[in-house]
Amino acid sequence: MPFTIATWNINSVRLRAGLVSDFLAAEGPDILCLQECKSPVDKIPSFEADGYPHIVARGQKGYNGVAILSKRPIEEVGAFDHASLGHARHVAARLENGIVIHNHYVPAGGDVPDREVNVKFGQKLDYLTEMRDDFRATRPERSILVGDLNIAPREDDVWSHKQLLKVVSHTPVEVAQLGETQEAGAWVDVVRQDIPEGQLYSWWSYRSPDWDTADKGRRLDHIWATPDIAGAAHSARVLRHVRGWEKPSDHAPVLMTFDL
Repeated sequence: MPFTIATWNINSVRLRAGLVSDFLAAEGPDILCLQECKSPVDKIPSFEADGYPHIVARGQKGYNGVAILSKRPIEEVGAFDHASLGHARHVAARLENGIVIHNHYVPAGGDVPDREVNVKFGQKLDYLTEMRDDFRATRPERSILVGDLNIAPREDDVWSHKQLLKVVSHTPVEVAQLGETQEAGAWVDVVRQDIPEGQLYSWWSYRSPDWDTADKGRRLDHIWATPDIAGAAHSARVLRHVRGWEKPSDHAPVLMTFDL
């Protein structure tokens, strides 16, 4: 039975609960994975009235936070605290068909791409290292990984490869680390499998007064799948127009359909 999954860094689910409801009404994905919820779990708004009675989440006040909303029954299967940061950055759930969904919010990494002078950059690399090591140990199957991974790996995932080579999210060390993490689980980037060519972004900075015209974007939000189900993925979409809604997140939702 086909299902559609969406991933969206909402940048405060309580502040933007109305936008979530609008998105759910307009697009109706079976599953919505949110990052940067910035809320304790018990304060995350209910979306049951929108048709999403099922939720698994990890939260904390004012920072981080991940949630999986679902039309279908889901069973929580745990959460990792990679790099022992004490942050709410991962939660996983299993669908009734056995598919496991991992929702990640990788640390942004601060402004300076040097772990010797920037603790946050080191935390980001350590988080990815522990993700990689976990995948090497477990070799996931029938799984989907989504989230704000805070890295735009390809040259056409950023507005200017040359100008962003020393900017956190597109530095060679981050791209290499993400590549090792992806390879460790044999994950397939199903968005780029479906849209193999061309510039593709999911994030535009608040700092740009006219983000749409400037179009200085980056593809920070990803959907991966294990090889045993990657062939079932199709119809990838980035909903760029959502970035232009009133008081939006700086990220746009990314969607993918699986025939499983």
